[in-house]
Amino acid sequence: MSADAIGNKQWFGHPRGLSTLFFTELWERFSYYGMRGLLILFMTKALAEGGLGFGVGKASAIYGLYTAGVYLLALPGGWIADRLIGQRRAVLVGGLIIATGHFTLAIPALWSFFTGLVLIVIGTGLLKPNVSVIVGDLYPEGGARRDAGFSVFYMGINLGAFLGPLVCGYLGENIDWHLGFSAAGVGMVFGVIQYVLGGKYLGAAGNLKPEAVAERPRAFRGFAYGLGAVVAVCALTGFAQRSGSLHLTFETVARSTGGFIVALAFAYFAYVLFFGNLDTRAKKRVLVIAVLFVASAIFWSGYEQAGSSMNLFAERLTNRVVFGWEAPASWLQSINPLFIILLAPVFGSIWLRMASNNPPIPVKFGLGLVQLGVGFAVLAWGSAFTEEGSLVSPMWLTVTYFFHTTGELCLSPVGLSSVTKLSPPRFVGQMMGIWFMGTALGNLLAGLVAGLIESLPLPQLFGTVCSITAGSGIVLLLLSRPVQKLIGEKL
Repeated sequence: MSADAIGNKQWFGHPRGLSTLFFTELWERFSYYGMRGLLILFMTKALAEGGLGFGVGKASAIYGLYTAGVYLLALPGGWIADRLIGQRRAVLVGGLIIATGHFTLAIPALWSFFTGLVLIVIGTGLLKPNVSVIVGDLYPEGGARRDAGFSVFYMGINLGAFLGPLVCGYLGENIDWHLGFSAAGVGMVFGVIQYVLGGKYLGAAGNLKPEAVAERPRAFRGFAYGLGAVVAVCALTGFAQRSGSLHLTFETVARSTGGFIVALAFAYFAYVLFFGNLDTRAKKRVLVIAVLFVASAIFWSGYEQAGSSMNLFAERLTNRVVFGWEAPASWLQSINPLFIILLAPVFGSIWLRMASNNPPIPVKFGLGLVQLGVGFAVLAWGSAFTEEGSLVSPMWLTVTYFFHTTGELCLSPVGLSSVTKLSPPRFVGQMMGIWFMGTALGNLLAGLVAGLIESLPLPQLFGTVCSITAGSGIVLLLLSRPVQKLIGEKL
């Protein structure tokens, strides 16, 4: 079959290459969420039960650093693909590194645990941002067909997120933790194999651009210098820690990383506003991005507790017995992606029907935060019944996940599009990088907040999260109209 014939093959009305990327992302998300459903449970489980025996504070800090690292490394992962190897190769290399990381986690040793986490972070940083770029390259004409293609791709993400905790969770919690990690690795191997076999359907999508090929020698030098600096910093930090001149804990590293992200974001927004040579209108739009950056970080700091504090709540305080059999706690992690699969078409239809009456971006962000807060209000209410050690119905978590899902469907789809819409043209790429840093900050905060689960009464902990998230949403809703008047346009 000729290359043209292969490139013209269709898959349910879309380019045949979409199926390759759909299943690549499905298996990658299967591995990521399957392992994530086990991660904090494994870390906090006693050594006698096959876990690591970490305290909740330490385990939550590691969880936060891990999930934040996935988003932080999306920035250099995108740069490496753009300048050095192209998106196609970045996805392949990333998938192989992810699989290696999961199989390394399957080795029952402390060194292999941390090595495996680092490998998964690096691999996901290469794969995650670049597979989406290739999807876009399949639709050079753009338009509604491209949007529909991303919707199909999005369903693959959530199907993998739904299946991963069911398979890996059962194997890890009921048989052996390391078997669960191995299953995540096997899933990623399936993804890599079908990616290689289906690569012929991608055509030229994701290949390194000709202009990048010409600049590659200089880019390699920059990469080598950057990598050398990172290795040197890590080596010096490790030496100082071993010699006793530095006393770092995972909690202090997590807090310091959060402070660094906040300081870097503040410095960048200040630089763009004061030294970016922008007119007044552009400056106002950048200020709106800064506000949305804060709102996004707050949202993800609550939402991403699904894998930490809410996972511990499922394990320790939820009655999971069905017909005499106790379901794994990690299975409750599949509720959120199931709701997304069911509700995403509904929300998409609602936004389309509203057309010109679609709510402005700050209103959607505000609604997302308020619904996230309502979910935590439900959980705070349910946790009040556990104070004497009683187990509660899984419906408390189910209803919480329902509100978190509706909140996500209000906020998440407009996040990236708001950056591309509001950013000054020459700062779009950098603003996108800062936006990912906001998501990383939210994940980091989610881990730190989860560390308080043993030191604060649960109704107080979840109630505080409810107050912060819902309160921030209400502020955004109240500010929406004044902000639009200030800018002079509907956002």
